[in-house]
Amino acid sequence: MPDVISNSSCLIALDNIGMLSILKELYGKIFISEEVFGEFGKPVENWVEVKQVRDQNYVKILNNFIDLGESGTIALSFEFKDGLMILDDLKARKVAKKLKLNFTGLFGVILKAKQKRIIGSVRDVLRKLKSVKFRISEQMEKEILRLAAEV
Repeated sequence: MPDVISNSSCLIALDNIGMLSILKELYGKIFISEEVFGEFGKPVENWVEVKQVRDQNYVKILNNFIDLGESGTIALSFEFKDGLMILDDLKARKVAKKLKLNFTGLFGVILKAKQKRIIGSVRDVLRKLKSVKFRISEQMEKEILRLAAEV
């Protein structure tokens, strides 16, 4: 299993609906950069390891193009041989793609959680997310539900 490095958006979204444990059940342990820890803004569970990026120059360079949390996440992923990032920001995903880094997003995590029977319904999770003002387009929601075979 790859080492999983998360950005703050997935952590915050799942924490807001009381479902942060999905990440623990899927991956066992995840890593976050100090920048992401700062954005998350609260203590983390013991299965979340906060790591300082060894080469801060990567963070500084990336921060010219993308936000600090995403910069820290991408820079940290270089320190893992087999890493999978959880990234939702479109600009950050484009940078990661150009750098040939592996990534998924919150919806990929939710779909995998259903596939592994950690959650019973993607629709219920999406409903909870929308109840805490998480924005998702109607088209994206339909596609996720189609992929989850919940249409």
